[in-house]
Amino acid sequence: MISKKINRMRRNFVAAAVAVGFTAGGFIPATNAAEIDFGNVGDPINLVVGYQPYYTEAWSGVVMKGLKLYEKYLPEGSTVEFQIGLQGGIIVNAMLAGKQHIGYMGDMPAIVATTKDRVADIRIVATAGLGQDQCNNMLVRTDAPEFGSADEAIQWMNGKIVAVPKGACTDRFALAVFEKKNIKPESYLNQNIEVITSGFRAGKLDAAAIWEPTAARLVEEGLARKVATGASVDENDGGFIDMRGDLIDQRPDVVKAWLNAELDAQLFMADPANTMAVVAMAEEQTTGFSKEVLWKAMVGSTPVEQGGTTIRNEMAFAITPKAQELITKATKFLHSIKTIKVDTLRDNAIMTNFTEEILKERGLTAPIGMIEAQPDSAFEG
Repeated sequence: MISKKINRMRRNFVAAAVAVGFTAGGFIPATNAAEIDFGNVGDPINLVVGYQPYYTEAWSGVVMKGLKLYEKYLPEGSTVEFQIGLQGGIIVNAMLAGKQHIGYMGDMPAIVATTKDRVADIRIVATAGLGQDQCNNMLVRTDAPEFGSADEAIQWMNGKIVAVPKGACTDRFALAVFEKKNIKPESYLNQNIEVITSGFRAGKLDAAAIWEPTAARLVEEGLARKVATGASVDENDGGFIDMRGDLIDQRPDVVKAWLNAELDAQLFMADPANTMAVVAMAEEQTTGFSKEVLWKAMVGSTPVEQGGTTIRNEMAFAITPKAQELITKATKFLHSIKTIKVDTLRDNAIMTNFTEEILKERGLTAPIGMIEAQPDSAFEG
């Protein structure tokens, strides 16, 4: 039976979700957003894209912006505005309100967005990346004991002060791990990546769950130690691309154009020869991160006993069986903690036809590439 402590954590989780704009009961305000007129097939279009340069698993958005790959495919005269979201819930909020049309986000916000169809119709159309240690990272303060295993480190978090950005993929990960391992933190705090950084620096946190590249930066700056990842507890993570339903229905030409460019971006990322170019683009689109930290977040290796994996990011592109399995599992979990009202997504919440058609036309199969972990000596400076 789930403990009272975990139930209280779940109630706090839902309260935090209100703050970022979505709850089990609906988006606030609970009124339908007006459908957007995106014009006719073939017309120029003005797109607003929410993306996360501070989330390595969705860096294909960084490459899209940096190389302007969409210009090859969108109708002539189209424009694209990229807006940064520090976490997926912010992008979901903007998409529900009609202020953004395409969003790059982690698994939890991508799923939650599709359940708010009484506010706006949002659908998952592609996978940005799959992994086990991109979103799913457990860090502890530097003076924590030296643990003999990831499981020992997780058990140490019992009765400790733990922080996560609630409503994000790390929140789902942390709650799933704590339930699986029967961990009851003294406090389960809702903190963004900046506050978590300050908390470790000030000695106010015992542990946190955080995504890359912030996890790599905290370790590199000596503010925290990585002790476990999703690989330690058999929990996957994923980045997904959501689009508004009115854009999909009115402009299938634009959807296909964007996803063709997305495929180019993922192929670019998957080529080891382009790693430093991707890192350079990420450095340009973020602040406070060195090239070395960004490189470590993308391809750096971690000891197996701390949750290290040989594959840092699987460039799935399509909604592969592995991606679908993650969505299905996460949906059931989010329903079990009363974050969403359904345990199965509606029929058109996930649209696989666009990516499947593009892969067939280009003679490719998913996943289209893998980003493998590299030793520190491979960093080119």
